[in-house]
Amino acid sequence: MKVDEFDSIIFDCDGVLIDVTKSYDTTINKTISYVLKEIANITVDVPLSNEILLKFKSTGGFNDEIDITYSGILCFIAAKKLDKNPTELILDVLNNADESGITYVENFLNKINGDISDIKSRLDYPSVDKNDLIHATFDQLFFGPELYNKIFQKKSKFSEKGFIENDNVIVNSELIEALKKKFDDKIAIVTGRGLNAISSSLKELLNQFNVKNSVFLEDEPRDLAKPNPQSLIRAMKGLNSKNCLYVGDSMEDMILAQRASELGFQATFCGIYGSSTLPDMKKKSFAKYDVPLILETINQLPDILTIKKT
Repeated sequence: MKVDEFDSIIFDCDGVLIDVTKSYDTTINKTISYVLKEIANITVDVPLSNEILLKFKSTGGFNDEIDITYSGILCFIAAKKLDKNPTELILDVLNNADESGITYVENFLNKINGDISDIKSRLDYPSVDKNDLIHATFDQLFFGPELYNKIFQKKSKFSEKGFIENDNVIVNSELIEALKKKFDDKIAIVTGRGLNAISSSLKELLNQFNVKNSVFLEDEPRDLAKPNPQSLIRAMKGLNSKNCLYVGDSMEDMILAQRASELGFQATFCGIYGSSTLPDMKKKSFAKYDVPLILETINQLPDILTIKKT
């Protein structure tokens, strides 16, 4: 890896540009709790621990937080039917989980006779219009009543402020200006978020990125989701990039970069671990897979890329 050969830099958002431990992670647990109470009369305050959340995100199949939410709900209901400890069951599921994500979880639970056919039918997830109970609840809790109404033209059933307000923005203008010395306007984003969600948090900072050649996967067809490399390839083509540094925080991000490279679009993965609730655990997982560049925070990028400061 030669840092002077990169001609573009593309960022994931959550866990990289924004610390989401108190926004998205909280919404996952609040949604699971709400849906379990609604459909199965199961009461649980914090269904998924930080360790389990990280394990989900380390499988390569759960870039979408709502997929984690759905899987958690299935596991809790299956555990009740099987009279098993739900945490133990979830860990059993995750021990061999792969990048097929929710398909793997559904198949695993069926194999151990944790019959979930009725609950799958009731949940109807993922629905094409994203209007199923899980999507709707998650979006209402995350965005809050005002932003939810603005985006979806629907009234929220919750009155509390959205957890998106707990987003902690890491990126700043100084960092982007420093990176522009090396990359000019070849600084983009490929994220699982939709444009509305990222705009609400980054605000005017978003305009410092090349938005035209960024990809916001929540607004795209589901089959384009990470680790499908086509989103990164599209961004690289738009930037006319031959050698990209892709900065992410998950296994999906790592696989995304690897697969783009296998298809002839040279992408090097940089793993960020500092915004995780379990940073040491994430750092070790990156090291296990020989990630070429592992950083605590994106603020270290100018030094690593040897960009001269004014």
